[in-house]
Amino acid sequence: MKTKSFKEKLNEQTAFIDGYLDKYLDEKDNPQNIIYKAMRYSIFAGGKRLRPILMMNVCKMCGGDVNEIIPFACAIEMIHTYSLIHDDLPAMDNDDLRRGMPTSHIKFGEATAILAGDALLNKAFEVVSDYRGDDVKRAVKAINMLAVSSGTEGMIGGQIVDMESEGREITLEELCYLHLNKTGAIIRSACTIGALIGGGSDAQVKAVDEFAKNLGVAFQIQDDILDIIGNEQELGKPIGSDLEEEKNTYVRLAGLEKSKELAYVYSENAKSALAIFGDKADFLIELTDYLTKRRS
Repeated sequence: MKTKSFKEKLNEQTAFIDGYLDKYLDEKDNPQNIIYKAMRYSIFAGGKRLRPILMMNVCKMCGGDVNEIIPFACAIEMIHTYSLIHDDLPAMDNDDLRRGMPTSHIKFGEATAILAGDALLNKAFEVVSDYRGDDVKRAVKAINMLAVSSGTEGMIGGQIVDMESEGREITLEELCYLHLNKTGAIIRSACTIGALIGGGSDAQVKAVDEFAKNLGVAFQIQDDILDIIGNEQELGKPIGSDLEEEKNTYVRLAGLEKSKELAYVYSENAKSALAIFGDKADFLIELTDYLTKRRS
């Protein structure tokens, strides 16, 4: 029997998550039908499903049942998508394209886009608070982790720091703090929730958190690199926009070559953190290489 390639496994998992998202976000024939269309438009706009895939595979690596993690995996993708909708708004980044498609506020108008983001955030907690698994205590802790990582001490905090740093020079340390929150907090909670629901030991949860922290930084650095050397068609957005808008990026502060070195160091640190799992970590190690060498 032919062994599946990494890309085949990745595509299968993406389709698996999409199937559940489709069920959770079904359209309803009611007067507010437009909000379901707007929610679905952004959720199915071609995302990588990185966060739910990380969560499922960490859960499996720790010996857990992937079916237990599905509500949390879908919820974290809803939260991520809500953040992108709001990030694209005129008051934030004012972007017209996301993954090669018109952004939500261009497609549906600004007010509906704001409400679609709000609705996805609410739906995420509606889904996880309806958890029917075996360990309610773990689920409550996971819900708290999800809330904290997407709030003022996580993603929203990072977004505020990003906005406050516009128009002024910041240090690499400040930039790292910004992205550990804005991008990294949700990636870390995806992994630690996977370990928690998967029944990981304290040592395993700690190792997973170290993996996720380094992966989040490597992922962001690669994003910054692609804004300079990426292919506009593959990325689905204009190249060089961060540079034109004078945003603080790793490439701007450290230069292209140093950024490539940093991306490599952080990705290697991420993989090293998984050593205690042995060959159970193989897929996540492949995923790390795939994400930090991606072209889109």
